[in-house]
Amino acid sequence: MSTLFLALFISLGIQIVLFIIAYSIKTDKLTDISYSLTFAIISIIIYIKSSRSILHLLLLFMILIWSLRLGIYLLIRINKIGKDKRFDNIRDRFFKFLGFWIVQGFTVWFVLINSILYFDSSPRVNGLIVFGIIIWILGLLIEGIADHQKFVFKNNLRNKNKFIQLGLWRYSRHPNYFGEFLMWLGIYLLTIDALDLTNKLISLISPFYILIILIFVSGIPILERSYEKRYGKEWKDYKDRTSMFIILPHEE
Repeated sequence: MSTLFLALFISLGIQIVLFIIAYSIKTDKLTDISYSLTFAIISIIIYIKSSRSILHLLLLFMILIWSLRLGIYLLIRINKIGKDKRFDNIRDRFFKFLGFWIVQGFTVWFVLINSILYFDSSPRVNGLIVFGIIIWILGLLIEGIADHQKFVFKNNLRNKNKFIQLGLWRYSRHPNYFGEFLMWLGIYLLTIDALDLTNKLISLISPFYILIILIFVSGIPILERSYEKRYGKEWKDYKDRTSMFIILPHEE
């Protein structure tokens, strides 16, 4: 349990330091990159404290690959757009802006709980590890492809004021979020067999938390409200025939 509290302390500490910088210079370039960076830093530190088995190294590698891909993508995106509209009403408001960073710190920690407990365990090879890796790879590919497709679409001047309905976005309104959930589900499946019953139950927090955040809190609901205002009938027609989250056959 001490490792869990250490990870929480690190997560919140990183957010507070980066918040101070972001608030001082009024930049949005640290908000998204800090998310993936925090995952990477915590994972490296907790891995160093572990017995550093090959399976621990495998988990570290999986988290770092994801955080590197996401971090690079978010950095390229924010450099392209200049600022994040989500922060227009809170960027200059100290406590509201700080609140975002604190919530982000807890989010990273909750999502990493099962990984932290795994680093504290003595894992052995089993069938679930292979299944978890397959699900993780699938999720990583879906998230990466969806992000790339949307980035290319939005940066094509011919698509100004249009919403992407191509590629994976033809089959899900939020395929990138579906991919991210699959990735963390894969990590959960990889880690679960090595944990005792108590930690198995505690670990359920990680996949359920990211799923709830994406579907019910700060992911899909916020985006869909903004899309409805921005794209009007185009969005409504697309919404009516397209799966919200899971990639499913397209309805004509």
